[in-house]
Amino acid sequence: MKLRIFTKASAQIASQNIAYTRTLIYESDNFIVKSFDNTNPHIDRENGGHIIIFPKIPVVDRQHLSPKKAIELMRLTIVVGQAMTKVMNEHGVDIGRINYQDNGNWSVFESTGPHLHVHIYGRAKSAKIQKYGQACNFPHIAEKPEYYTHLKPLTKEDTKDIKTEIEKLLKEEKFLDSEWKLS
Repeated sequence: MKLRIFTKASAQIASQNIAYTRTLIYESDNFIVKSFDNTNPHIDRENGGHIIIFPKIPVVDRQHLSPKKAIELMRLTIVVGQAMTKVMNEHGVDIGRINYQDNGNWSVFESTGPHLHVHIYGRAKSAKIQKYGQACNFPHIAEKPEYYTHLKPLTKEDTKDIKTEIEKLLKEEKFLDSEWKLS
């Protein structure tokens, strides 16, 4: 399932004939996990990769989540990060850490306003652009779209294997709904 997301920034990129689409990796009751399918990730695949989690019903930020949805989101971020680490290491990308970021800064001046989404950034020990052990630093996509055009997304094999690993992890006792008081 491909989802086309258009914002002011992505419209500018689309005008340069660069499609701004995301591929569904996994879907829970209340959240969607996606990756980029062609370009524009914040972190290049070889530097660790980039995945995003969105709520199915948009909210401004995590303060607007019910306790149950907040718990579901926390569990999902952990599971996705763990799956991403395992799969990317198996695929030759030396992930040493995962960064979890809930920003929303780029949409504060758009008519739709900010919306909750959690970025999951793989941090490769051998990264050349977003260097391991340093804070991530991203220019605003509308101000410097050229920064993002050369960054490669996760491959179809990466996302397929991450999905499989997410499904496997969610069957482990540690991640069962009952352990997280979700059932």
